[in-house]
Amino acid sequence: MLLAEQQTTAVEKFSQLHERPGAPLQAEHYRDLIPATPPSPGEQYAFEVDLSACSGCKSCVTACHNLNGLEDEEVWRSVGMLHGGSEASPVLQHVTSACHHCVEPACLHGCPVKAYEKDPLTGIVRHLDDQCIGCQYCILKCPYDVPKYSPSKGIVRKCDMCSDRLASAEAPACVQACPHQAIRITVVSQQVVVEESEANVFLPGAPEPSYTLPTTVYKSGRVLPRNLLPADYYSARPAHSHVPLIVMLVLTQMSVGAFVVEQLMQTKPFRAPLENSEVGASTANVPAMHAVLAELPADPVTQIALGGLSPATPVRQVHLLAALLLGFLGLFAAIFHLGRPHLAYRSLIGLASSWLSREILAFNLFAGFASAYVAAACASSAGWNISLELEQRLGLAAAATGLLALGCSMMIYIDTQRVFWNPFSTFTKFLGTAAVTGLPTVLVISLVAATISPQLSIDEVLHRYGRRLCLALAVAASIKMACEATLFAALRQKRHTPLKRTALLLTGELSMPTLARFFFGVVGGIVLPLILLGERVLAPEAGYQPLFVGTIALLVLGLCLLGELLERYLYFTAVVAPKMPGN
Repeated sequence: MLLAEQQTTAVEKFSQLHERPGAPLQAEHYRDLIPATPPSPGEQYAFEVDLSACSGCKSCVTACHNLNGLEDEEVWRSVGMLHGGSEASPVLQHVTSACHHCVEPACLHGCPVKAYEKDPLTGIVRHLDDQCIGCQYCILKCPYDVPKYSPSKGIVRKCDMCSDRLASAEAPACVQACPHQAIRITVVSQQVVVEESEANVFLPGAPEPSYTLPTTVYKSGRVLPRNLLPADYYSARPAHSHVPLIVMLVLTQMSVGAFVVEQLMQTKPFRAPLENSEVGASTANVPAMHAVLAELPADPVTQIALGGLSPATPVRQVHLLAALLLGFLGLFAAIFHLGRPHLAYRSLIGLASSWLSREILAFNLFAGFASAYVAAACASSAGWNISLELEQRLGLAAAATGLLALGCSMMIYIDTQRVFWNPFSTFTKFLGTAAVTGLPTVLVISLVAATISPQLSIDEVLHRYGRRLCLALAVAASIKMACEATLFAALRQKRHTPLKRTALLLTGELSMPTLARFFFGVVGGIVLPLILLGERVLAPEAGYQPLFVGTIALLVLGLCLLGELLERYLYFTAVVAPKMPGN
């Protein structure tokens, strides 16, 4: 009797079950947890989670991790918690979640290389590892934090509902491993999913379903209280900084800003005859400057350059070359963000749906037109017979395609629908960076060229257009930082909104970078330009001091650049990304 009792243990029963020939392992236990027939047209497979049965044991997490051979820190399925209720009747609810295999998957639409596909028969969203270049844009697009980046492989991976097992009538790992049968595979109507998204019927504490139309069905045998919140609702941690993207965005916007400023300085509203400028009433250098003008060639390009606010021809060459170099450095930095940079040539495949593909195309156009414009300007100054009309059109094309690329960069982040990356915030930050870095770039290059060119003096540069550049910089920096500071008004909100969590991050864990950003922005973008603007006012009889002016101008450029790099660092790290309930 003792031996018979010992042979009826769970281990013995388990081993006897696996000895049965002709049946998949544990088939009788999971067979009713997968559909008997495949989906019909308009239907697809979906996870169904019984919240009443989920105990939070994480057997599903372990099974998914082991079966798919994931790395130590890589998880495709997670278990979070919801809590709420009242003091007399508290509620703690575990929630298991994985990829929701959405009807309109954001990861698929955002991928620039089409590394995702939605099976037309089963509706399962698969990731194509061989196609992936590791840009990680799908991670930003997915509101449920589903795709996971593997640094060792240089690609993103995600749950595919164990589609190979389903094809063989085997349950996915998470379904088979759950001891309470809290997870199963069901068939849902895609039209019903769309209709239910209108009423926001999904899961308390989860992002709204209208963006991607997730198909996972959460059900419960008990009435859930209305005040259920994720266990990590009040916590906010800095997000990934994406350093290569920081460098890429700031340098490319700096380049675009320099080209746009150069074009604006040649437009009619900004041109003023030299005789009517401030230098005529405040300096004794007017005769010498007129003599220089008289000796210069009378070609249209030089007259446009020296007759108004635009830099003289030697300055213009250096300015355009420097602006072009900044753009190429920014584009080169973007390569380091890719897990598989040797496959970057695939990035235009998703042009029809991905803003990232459109940004890459726009920046390639910008690089082409900018290179042609710089080449034409240098050839013209070298004595080549370059059409003035052609040169002007190339300059306009470079500035226009640069602004187009800037717009695509904005849409990359706006399209993720993260609250901190809203259109107003992104618009002011990206355009503001182009202005705040482009204006001092033009000023510094002009001053440097003036020190080595006998045709131009520092007094002439500052009086013809330098002072206006300083004023424009102070105005642009003031507007930009005022717009950034409006975020702190969210601290007064009663609800713990994503913007309030971002503001708490900026005043808490990220307070030092935030203080440094505003310090560099105010000093470099406002205080020093105003000092440079008023330097002649303080000592009108002495004229501009080259060493003082050069030092201030370099400080302005350096501090503005540091401030914008910190602003972009906070743009990435302070964002509160939507996700499923956590712990």
